[in-house]
Amino acid sequence: MEEKENLKINHVKKIFKINETQLEVLTDINLDIKAGEFISIVGASGCGKSTLARMIAGLEKPTAGDITIGEKKIEKPSVNVGMVFQESRLFPWLTVEKNVEFGIHENLTSKEKKELVQKHIELVGLKSFEKALPKQLSGGMQQRVSIARALINNPSVLILDEPFGALDALTRINMQNEVLKIWEQERTTMILITHDIDEAIFLSDRILIMGKNPGEIKKEIKVGMSRPRSRNSYGFTDIRKEIYQEFFENTDMDIEYYL
Repeated sequence: MEEKENLKINHVKKIFKINETQLEVLTDINLDIKAGEFISIVGASGCGKSTLARMIAGLEKPTAGDITIGEKKIEKPSVNVGMVFQESRLFPWLTVEKNVEFGIHENLTSKEKKELVQKHIELVGLKSFEKALPKQLSGGMQQRVSIARALINNPSVLILDEPFGALDALTRINMQNEVLKIWEQERTTMILITHDIDEAIFLSDRILIMGKNPGEIKKEIKVGMSRPRSRNSYGFTDIRKEIYQEFFENTDMDIEYYL
């Protein structure tokens, strides 16, 4: 397995032009993420967290500043950054294995592709579902296929942009556990965009709280708890209170809360 590289965001700003008006969405974002870290970004709708995710993925370009992985500047989408969206975005006419295989960008033999696809299907817990179509899968299973497809090129960074937002509460918790297992096995750097504070505490090494108008990182919280984490422990509750205090003291935030 290739060694993963650090991610650095350096004085990034993003301005959108709407009609004749310039709207500053993000201002002076600075962040160093070590290879293998699990980072969550939380904040109100419209604070620019998904825009930041898209810039890390190379889908948007910063107005100012730069984003690098190792020594390489991110200027366009590449296999070095995978992305999973809220919707699974699977091809409905392709089977699980064909959807996962679609993500492969290397020039491999048929045998190599088959082995790589099977490895990632097993990684996300979908063995025996290789021939299933997306319509035959639950929402959580469809997201597992998306994660397998995003990981198949061994990216340095995997961005999870509210990937569980459309799932019911129990499926969401199960998927959090599955993502944690994958992260522990692969040690891919993961960046989770979420409204769910408990989700962020459960999964992350660090939580970044974003303010808006324009979007900026207001506070960083280190989650110094060993894994697996109990959502009812004193440490978990203390961090939850700290995050809520930041929200309620500074802004009116539409943050979800799951016990």
